[in-house]
Amino acid sequence: MKEQGNMTKQGQNIYKNYLMDLCLIIKENAIKAKKESELLRQGNNKEYSLGYLMAYHEIVSLIQQQANAFGIELIEIKMKDINPEKDLL
Repeated sequence: MKEQGNMTKQGQNIYKNYLMDLCLIIKENAIKAKKESELLRQGNNKEYSLGYLMAYHEIVSLIQQQANAFGIELIEIKMKDINPEKDLL
């Protein structure tokens, strides 16, 4: 693996595109988990669906916190339009 100082612009774009795609997929899956959790609140799988949703809450929160720590704008990784505290609880 090349060191970051020697990485080409194309190589940087690959990582940027990978991260944007991954974050978008995680966000979509988190929103889907929220909807499924709401449907299953009365069913036999409510504990499982709540745990599944809580895991996505933690993942999205961590991604956003780390992006902020590294100075990455949430809009750049497609995570600006989701609020884990509001949208995933």
